[in-house]
Order: sequence, then C-alpha cells, then structure tokens
Amino acid sequence: MLIKESFEDVKTSGGTSMRVFLFEPSIRNYPNAKFPGVVIFSEIYQVTGPVARFARQICSQGYLCAAPSSYHDFGGPEAFPYDEAGTDLGNSYKVEKTVESYDEDALICVDLLLSKKNSNGNIGSTGMCLGGHLALRCALDSRVSASVCFFPTDIHSSTLGKGRNDDTISAMKTIRGEVVLIFGKNDNHVSPEGRDLIRKTLHDAGVEFTFLEISGAAHAFIRDESSKGRYDAATTKFCFELLLEVFNRRLKLDLGNFEDQEHVVKDVC
Repeated sequence: MLIKESFEDVKTSGGTSMRVFLFEPSIRNYPNAKFPGVVIFSEIYQVTGPVARFARQICSQGYLCAAPSSYHDFGGPEAFPYDEAGTDLGNSYKVEKTVESYDEDALICVDLLLSKKNSNGNIGSTGMCLGGHLALRCALDSRVSASVCFFPTDIHSSTLGKGRNDDTISAMKTIRGEVVLIFGKNDNHVSPEGRDLIRKTLHDAGVEFTFLEISGAAHAFIRDESSKGRYDAATTKFCFELLLEVFNRRLKLDLGNFEDQEHVVKDVC
C-alpha cells in the first residue's frame, strides 16, 4: 500500500503550534477508501527516523497515522539526536511539560484523525517509551478502541509531567478499549515491581488487556537506530504482528454493538 506523507500545524490552547506528522494510505483508483486512525506517540526525542519508520509500517497496513511533536511548548518540531545532549533535553522537557498539555495533544490528534474524509471513525493509539505512556493515557478517551504501548515509562511511579504526580494509575480503571503493554524483562526503566503494579491495576479494574514481558529484551528494543545495542529485529517483528492483530480486530472489523455478558470459562482441557 502506498503512503502519502504530510504535516499539519495545529494551534493549542497555550498558543503554541503543534506539528502533527501525517501518514496516509493510498490505494490507486480508490480515492474514497476509508481507514482507521492511529495516534503514534514518540519517545523523548520527538518524531525521529525510527518513529517515522514505525509510523510508515503501520500506515502501509491500511491505517491513517498521526504523530505529534510533543515538545511544542518549548520549541519547534525538530527531532533531537540520540546523544547525551538530546537525551538530557528530552528528559528535561518531559518533566517540564504539564500532563494537561500532553492530554490536549492526544485530543487534538484524535479530533484531527476523525476529521479526515478518509477516516472510518475508529481510533487506536501506540507509542514507545514516553510515547507508550501517552498511548495509554490516550486510551482514557472513550473514542479510542485499542492501544498498544511499548515499554511505557513513569506509569508505575506516577512521575509524568510538571509536578511529577500524574494520575495514570488511578485513571486506568476508566479505560473502555483494549490495551496491550509490552516490556522487556531486562528493562531497567520500569522495575519488576512496577510492571507488577501496572498489570495488577489493570486486572483489578477489569480492563481488557494483554501484558507481555519478553525474555532477554531491554528498554527501546524496537528502536532500529542508536539503540545502544538493544535493538532486536526478530522480537520487534513478533510484537508488530501482535499490534496488527489487535488493531485489525478492534479497528477494522465491524463487531456490532457491545453486549456486557459474563462468559463462564469451563475447567476442561
């Protein structure tokens, strides 16, 4: 499937302009084709090459993708380099930006995708690192039917944004869509106890979720550039297939009306 790339600069309530990079599927001779939308949140470096390639892969499977530049509060949409200076800058902005601004970015992107004439009205979210957390927060929007979150940071510690006291853990109980959280077992950004807290919170809240911990994988294992030796192409391929299964089932199929029925699982082999 061919891809059309563009961007839109959208005004925020704070007066800044947020650049949203758009990746749109294109099928020759079908100008009125409609596709599900996916908001793709980046790591602390904004929309880098790896993030754009990730977006193109999703888009080429028939998804209208929007990737926001998160740090519009402080500067332009340019990506930061994967070096010490870029890391320090991204981390400083991550905790200086307010949670309200992060949430507004998500709302803007969902609204933008739904406004497109080639939208079928279904929305998902995904992201890596900081973007994994933001993809989960995006799932708090009832319009978002599926979210796939790669090694999301700061959920377990409630330290996202200015003041470092986000409410993601307590708010997860309001999620109505399906979520997938993927961590490497060797991820030193989120402790085993932190991962246990996230999983238990989702379970106790009755959220429909998949929780995956991958043996041997570390943080940023899907980043195909400057991953500091952590990129795992085979594991990334496996995770991408899981992402497509969830998005295809929740965003492309017409499942009809939801019926809240209890299904008893029989204790048989």
